[in-house]
Amino acid sequence: MATAHNFSSLVVARLALGTFEAAFGPAVVLYFSFYYTKSEYGTRIAYWFGFSAVAGAFGGLIAFGIDHVKASIANWRLLFIIEGAPTILAGAMCIFILPDRPESTSFLTAAERKLAMERMNRGTSGDVGRIVNRKHVAAAFLDWRVYVAGVIYFGLNSALASCSAFLPTIIQTMGYENGLAQLMTVPPYAVAGAVLVTTSYISDRLQTRGIMVFSACMLGAVGYLLLLYVTHNQHVRYFATFCITSGTYTSIGLVIAWFTHNMGSETKRATSIPLTGVIGQCGAILGSHLYPLTEGPAYTKGFAVSCTLLLVAALCGLVLSFSFRWHNRDRDRRYGEVNPDERVDTTELADKAPGFRYIP
Repeated sequence: MATAHNFSSLVVARLALGTFEAAFGPAVVLYFSFYYTKSEYGTRIAYWFGFSAVAGAFGGLIAFGIDHVKASIANWRLLFIIEGAPTILAGAMCIFILPDRPESTSFLTAAERKLAMERMNRGTSGDVGRIVNRKHVAAAFLDWRVYVAGVIYFGLNSALASCSAFLPTIIQTMGYENGLAQLMTVPPYAVAGAVLVTTSYISDRLQTRGIMVFSACMLGAVGYLLLLYVTHNQHVRYFATFCITSGTYTSIGLVIAWFTHNMGSETKRATSIPLTGVIGQCGAILGSHLYPLTEGPAYTKGFAVSCTLLLVAALCGLVLSFSFRWHNRDRDRRYGEVNPDERVDTTELADKAPGFRYIP
């Protein structure tokens, strides 16, 4: 993108970025499930996704600094180079330092591989080798919960995209100039990262995610309500940006972690994660068009739509949580209570197996 000389070449580069990024996100989420148990997974996803919030914070600092750089190339080209070079370096390093699947990686000893496989099978049963269970692919497409999760993800991504793209613009409406507006985006993102990790840690310890998703979505919705109805108190409006970033980032991190271990099998997991992501990323398309300059500085439509979508996401989170809890109680009644760390054979029925229990 830094080498683009016209709009067409910029679009081609951006399409390439989107194509490979689309494969990266679901793959990382699936990869983490090979090595982390249900009681650890939410925090690890928070560490990973929390870097999005960190990137938002540092992005503001970098943009502020580059805006004041006098260089022989355009500042926007320099921004792409500085932000892109570490990604290329990290990607190359992953080829050599990232372990393969637990049962086949040479990164671990035989005893460590055995332990990793035992951990991988706690409360479920992981596949051995590169297996695709076609029945579980179909089961993912037929599971109504995947689509409800997609609705949640749609609303969250719409709010996230609008927040990521227009937070400096929103802060400018509070009277801050361009460079200072970029700098003022740093604290909300920093707080969002801390809230995400803390909430995910609590979620892991309590082994509940739905109520956390509901609470975080409501926090984000409150932030948008403050921006809608508090028009003159800039301190309250700036506080609202903390609510928006914290609620949105926390919700997305929890939803990603929630469904990974609730699908029952690796194949269903590998199908449902990108399916939910496809639905959710359509929300990002919507979010990037909610704040046209012609509607500034009030941006009533953008704030109202984002708030409504977060409220819908909160409601869907409650529905899913109650659904998971009901099925857990029903299976306990019919088949008896189970040890949550005991291996469950999900080869045939995935999450419908009698011994499988959901994280509510």
